[in-house]
Amino acid sequence: MNRDELEHLIRASATITNEYEFVIVGSQSILGQIPYPEPEFKMSAEADIYPRNAPELADKIDGNIGEGSEFHRVHGFYAQGVGPETAVLPEGWQTRLWKIQNGNTDSRIGWCLDVVDLFLSKAAAAREKDQVFCRALLKHGHVQLQQALDLVPVMPLIEDERKRLVARIRRWAKNLG
Repeated sequence: MNRDELEHLIRASATITNEYEFVIVGSQSILGQIPYPEPEFKMSAEADIYPRNAPELADKIDGNIGEGSEFHRVHGFYAQGVGPETAVLPEGWQTRLWKIQNGNTDSRIGWCLDVVDLFLSKAAAAREKDQVFCRALLKHGHVQLQQALDLVPVMPLIEDERKRLVARIRRWAKNLG
């Protein structure tokens, strides 16, 4: 997915829900802060999105422009309607959001995660695809090791999970070479 496609999803989500603001929490939220990232960050055909002020309408997004929909078949990309609980994010993430708003979004707003918050969300999930994504963020310098480690104490995790998260992030950074 590229930035234009994400903007199209914001516009389509607005049409479906009649909402004005949306939050993008998955990997494609990178397109807010980094509109033209390296190709490895644009591999996904879907964006995780929910209406900021009416997250319960996410099912309408999923049902209309989600995976397997006519929209997906026509355009080759789709929206996955999710909820705010989908991503485990550090305290204060809302203050670091990146705004996408232009003619291609029909002046509707897509709020994208800051790359460090995206990194921590993916690192906490710790799936294989998340590891690859996080290592690439570190490798390309989009996330600095210390910046990520500084936010671990405000992750909504129990202490043992935080310790494992720190170890995981340090291991990924160490094994970049």
